[in-house]
Amino acid sequence: MGVPEKLAERMSMAEQHEYLRARFSRRTMIRGGAVTLGAVTGGAFVPGATAQAAAPARPAAPAAPVDGARVAPFGRHLAWGNDPRTEVTVSWQVPVAVKKPFIRIGAHPWDLSRKLEAEVRTLYTPAGVGASGDHTQYYLHARLTRLRPGRTYYYGVGHQGFDPAEPHLLGTVGTFTTAPAHKAPFTFTAFGDEGVGYHGLANNSLLLGQNPAFHLHAGDIAYADPSGAGKTADTGFDARTWDSFLAQTETVAKQVPWMPAYGNHDMEAWYSPNGYGGEDARWTLPDNGPDRKNLPGVYSFVYGNTAVISLDANDISFEIPANLGISGGTQTKWLEGQLKKFRAAKDVDFVVVFFHHCAYCTSTAHASEGGVREEWVPLFEKYTVDLVINGHNHQYERTDVIKDGRVVKKLPIGGTAYPETEGVVYVTAGAAGRSLYAFSAPDTYEGHEHETDSVASFVNTEDGKVHETVGWSRVRYLNYSFLRVDVSPAPKGRQATLKVSGIAETGDRVDHFTVSRTAK
Repeated sequence: MGVPEKLAERMSMAEQHEYLRARFSRRTMIRGGAVTLGAVTGGAFVPGATAQAAAPARPAAPAAPVDGARVAPFGRHLAWGNDPRTEVTVSWQVPVAVKKPFIRIGAHPWDLSRKLEAEVRTLYTPAGVGASGDHTQYYLHARLTRLRPGRTYYYGVGHQGFDPAEPHLLGTVGTFTTAPAHKAPFTFTAFGDEGVGYHGLANNSLLLGQNPAFHLHAGDIAYADPSGAGKTADTGFDARTWDSFLAQTETVAKQVPWMPAYGNHDMEAWYSPNGYGGEDARWTLPDNGPDRKNLPGVYSFVYGNTAVISLDANDISFEIPANLGISGGTQTKWLEGQLKKFRAAKDVDFVVVFFHHCAYCTSTAHASEGGVREEWVPLFEKYTVDLVINGHNHQYERTDVIKDGRVVKKLPIGGTAYPETEGVVYVTAGAAGRSLYAFSAPDTYEGHEHETDSVASFVNTEDGKVHETVGWSRVRYLNYSFLRVDVSPAPKGRQATLKVSGIAETGDRVDHFTVSRTAK
């Protein structure tokens, strides 16, 4: 329940915040009974909060108005809408409540004539939740629709007192480019497990140099919850980590759509039963998934000739079961429907799937997730998925071509896979910035190859860890890195390609291979 509409019309953003903060204070919510979004346990995502009837609390005195000229937006991040050719959402943050936030957009930096009101989502974290203290975050979102394909737009975000169209603020103007209307070559990047720190910042600077059309973040985004069990008993949570993260990634994300999937460290249980109340405040992602309420990080989009599917492996994780079974099977059914649809689509050649927990990895930390192997791997093979990208394990690892749990073709560095007739290649790209894990076998990567066809590992199952010896681990690189994918369309009947490269934080290439498929 938000501020009543008639009351909201007469209140500033700061006054609305204070009203809601009092209305949904910890004492009021406990007295009121059940609260959606788990607010009783500490957090309160204001826009969606609802409570049973309760004695009204006296609103606190409104905060003193803030001079908007002294407040600058930060943490800009873009995301595709359902159709990247025509829809983009611009999101950002302000450190304090401001009045009348908006976005300006135009075809030139000196002509930002179109002005649109922004949506405000207030996320309040009271003292006693981890290390956060009493902290309020203000996230703003502007959905842009009916854009033209393949066009570069200029935008500026502001509020009363801070107008990016003013000459002295033109340096705050950003850009984005919509997806083309037809097939054309493009590049995208991917990694998982970034967090806040030097290595994440270094990888971001390299990302920008790849000139990607978009970036995929395969879960474990900011690590505000360092425990990662998805429970209110997790220790060390600090909501302020998100402020640092969004500032860190802004250089890339303000101009490159940053598309996340959710990992175990992204389940912040204080805000909602599914742990995603905080994520709902921070991100506006495509809303075409199977269960927007429980699985807001599940969606798909098509860019050029490539379909991309984001999944939520928390739903099927035996290793970290906080959200195990939350979709009731609807996510897997939706996945099959998406795969079937994209394989039948006349303009889609490649299907890329990304999510957090690994289907195949030999890390000594998390290794492989049995839930993924049971639920999704058979579908990846049935519909000949071209590339699967994971995080979770903090290293780079790439498999051979796999089908039915075995190697059907060795894929050396520089080799080519043909998913139509062979199998699926899996890449763990979880070395974006957090502390590194380890392998049980020696590193083997471009220029330093040590072939090992037998590697000791394990898989997380419903009954616990099951040890296994595998032969599919082809490339292992234990240092910070990310993934670059160059997509090249082709005329009908010719071979379209994905050229996949593992890029180290140093800029060196540690792996490369090609996925080839007959173009439609």
